[in-house]
Amino acid sequence: MTLKLLPFKPAGALLTPGAGSGREHPTLCAVDSALEARGVPVLRIDFPYRLAGRRAPDRPAVLIEAVREAAGGLADELNVGPERLILGGRSMGGRICSLSVALGLPCAGLLLVSYPLHPPGRPERLRTEHFGQIDVPCLFISGDRDAFGSPSELEAATVSITGPVDHVWIAGADHSLRNRDAEVAAIAASWLPDV
Repeated sequence: MTLKLLPFKPAGALLTPGAGSGREHPTLCAVDSALEARGVPVLRIDFPYRLAGRRAPDRPAVLIEAVREAAGGLADELNVGPERLILGGRSMGGRICSLSVALGLPCAGLLLVSYPLHPPGRPERLRTEHFGQIDVPCLFISGDRDAFGSPSELEAATVSITGPVDHVWIAGADHSLRNRDAEVAAIAASWLPDV
């Protein structure tokens, strides 16, 4: 596996969860540990609906604003601009980060784990309308049996992203990537340059 490394070591990373989980999701925790071990501070957040004890996700605008606020707060804490941060997360969280970037939020790169390309069984309902507005490096890590998007579907969809794009496929894994956290974390860490 040879990745197009980020052009510089990011100053920090913001990680966001999927729709049915929170900031303590095992994959996010594993990626957090791997990035911290490489000297990159990580902030994992919960979205507002989760903090309020609700199950149904907020409207995209609310989720996007939560990402913008968290990225701004982390950038301020680290005394850098948001363009020095990696943004990303699992499933819906990664998608919301990608929407935020398409709408103008600067970042160093997008780390998208189990990107939900379309609802299972609904390949015509692609969640890609914003891909053409993304011009930062993107790393997609997905199972090769993900019902939310097959390797061929996701690779075809991401050609409209103008930044460098890498795909890493976890053999035999579905959307949950269950019991594959160490692999996902190692891949994420390997995307970082040494300097």
